[in-house]
Amino acid sequence: LIKLTDMFHLPRVNSSARCYLCPLSTSKSWLSTKASPLGDTNILLMGPPGAGKTTVAKIVAHKLGIPVIDIDIDVLETTWKMPVAAKLATVGGQRFLEEEGQALCGFSASGCVVSLTGSNPLHTEAMQHVTQSGLVIYLDVDSDDIIQRLDRMKVNRIVGQAAGVSIRDILLYRKQFYEKWLDLRVFCGRGDTVEEVVEKVLLAVERYQKRDEETYVSTRCDGAELDGHKTYFTNVVVEGLAADGGLYVPKKGFPKISKKEWLRLVSMTYPERALVLLEKCIHPLDISASDLRTMILKAYGSNFSSERVAPVKHLIHNQYVLELFHGPTASFKDLALQLMPQIFAHCLPPLCNFLTLVATSGDTGSAVLSGFCQLTGADRHRTGVLVFFPEDGVSEIQKLQMMSHKAGNAKVVGVLSDFDFCQKAIKRMFGESGLTGSLAVEYGTVLSTANSINCMGSVVYHASAYLDLCRDGVIGFGEPVDVCIPAGNFGNSMSAVYAKQMGVPIRRVISASNHNRIISDFLTTGEYDLRGRPLLPSHSPAIDILRSSNLERFIHHVSDGSSRLVKELFTFLDTQKHFQLPKHLLGRMRQEVQAGWCSEGDCLAAIHDVCTQTGYLMDTHTAVAKVVADRLLDGSCPMVLCSTAHYGKFAPAVFKALQIRDIPQDPVEQLKKLEISASRPGVHAEMEKCLRDGGRRGHSVCQADYSVLVEEVESMIQDSFLKVV
Repeated sequence: LIKLTDMFHLPRVNSSARCYLCPLSTSKSWLSTKASPLGDTNILLMGPPGAGKTTVAKIVAHKLGIPVIDIDIDVLETTWKMPVAAKLATVGGQRFLEEEGQALCGFSASGCVVSLTGSNPLHTEAMQHVTQSGLVIYLDVDSDDIIQRLDRMKVNRIVGQAAGVSIRDILLYRKQFYEKWLDLRVFCGRGDTVEEVVEKVLLAVERYQKRDEETYVSTRCDGAELDGHKTYFTNVVVEGLAADGGLYVPKKGFPKISKKEWLRLVSMTYPERALVLLEKCIHPLDISASDLRTMILKAYGSNFSSERVAPVKHLIHNQYVLELFHGPTASFKDLALQLMPQIFAHCLPPLCNFLTLVATSGDTGSAVLSGFCQLTGADRHRTGVLVFFPEDGVSEIQKLQMMSHKAGNAKVVGVLSDFDFCQKAIKRMFGESGLTGSLAVEYGTVLSTANSINCMGSVVYHASAYLDLCRDGVIGFGEPVDVCIPAGNFGNSMSAVYAKQMGVPIRRVISASNHNRIISDFLTTGEYDLRGRPLLPSHSPAIDILRSSNLERFIHHVSDGSSRLVKELFTFLDTQKHFQLPKHLLGRMRQEVQAGWCSEGDCLAAIHDVCTQTGYLMDTHTAVAKVVADRLLDGSCPMVLCSTAHYGKFAPAVFKALQIRDIPQDPVEQLKKLEISASRPGVHAEMEKCLRDGGRRGHSVCQADYSVLVEEVESMIQDSFLKVV
């Protein structure tokens, strides 16, 4: 980009180029006499040359019944008394941008549709002036469509256009400026017609106006707002759990994306895909497009060991592995939790401290701690993280990873019980208004949790995996795939269901359990039964969960949002330890998700056999998915296995699977020995660094007593926040 800047003699994004205001006597002003949908606010259409801004603006203005202004014709050519192309040829690119900016600084309009030029966004002060009275809508049009259109039009008046400089380079260079100024993105599919773009612009304006229609409801609240109050995305992020004990879901579900838009996403990077998808899920008044872009670029940058963030690798036959372990803590949780803390900090109301409570079966704990430790300044001082985990229910390396993040307002506590107890205790705390009220009054601290929006971040990698298979020629868009996911708390599987709702052609979502097969049994019989059912330790501890909380979202989904049913079922589960799903819903559930389970022996055998045949070393959770996938595979479409963790996190079990003896005691040495046992995937340098630098810090261990956990919360708040209240 710097090279292009010098080549074109253009200002950079942070340019402080001067702007000369035109005298009021010579500046032209437009004032609409008809009611614009945004009142006096202008609709400013921005985009590259050839994006169709002029035509789209005319049609949009006609449909809304308000004036249209073309900056090229109505401002520049009127001011200069000559065609824009002639002006550019006369003064050259640098001077053209300066004089164009001067003219725009004298521009005034109200309640109009304004078509900006492709180079207007390159002049900082001119854009600062014009955006004060306008909503900037970026026509994000496919580059190939633009190049074909410009070629047909034989356009010769683009700033920077010269011999040896391609239009594609110009478009790439300018994209940073469009991203800087946009309020709303109209993401155009490949080959979208003018009429389709117009419709998207009108829908974008309507969406911007109707934030009240983009709200969230509790899975237990009959589609109505709790206490009559609307719950927006920002509220969900901060509150975490609903006050009635339910989980938040989008009232209108996840947005549907057209085939043309999916096709355009195929060639994009993971951060670019994440930006487009999450912009469609998060209202711009909750998080602006520019702020969201900053967060995503930080979340999925150099902290991931793979440039593709979540690459898809061929495993064997028609099976592919979605590698979700390239983040800083080597687990799939990083994909959501490198982003979530930034969103959380952005949404925090002023003058309050927030303590995020986390129950983890291993991976979530270190991922949450890693994400929150990236916060800086006031955001870090106002937020704390307290992690509860089953002391004997996580691997040694998982425990060491959590210990390595013990800094600032962060603490981990081992509980002499299982994950289900930890999760239930946290939900109980949120449900006790006396506790949450006293913490707010006495310490100025509000409790939150990391459960609320993780599904949204996880939707991106399921979509991205499908798009990667399209890009690599394995499938054409529209051809189905199956996805097999280690069961756990069912959030990962629920994310795949949501991705399917958005338009990803997933045929079957398969949930894979170990010998704690609660989800497999439930999807087979329709009965969720915890009576007399012990939690069995396993080689795949992240699946050692009997009460999978995100099943509540799934039942809400398949019952078409029947909050009354969800509330009845889970209240009965709380009191009677079981419930029976209505038969008609069991059939719908099986259409969405299938399930299976595998024994401990089958899990280890899969690790050994795959490594022997392919050189690929799986962790224990991926092996569970492999076994179940093999049983349900029909060969008619590709099967994607979600690899949720790097094998190094469960080294003792992997050593056992590979029948390797003389295992080193030091976790770092264990990783090194495993790495020479397989050709792929490679070393996870960040995990090794974490273990090497973190040392063996101590941590608190407490009894399985709810009151003791409450004391840990109060103690954490006193130690972290009392001094700043």
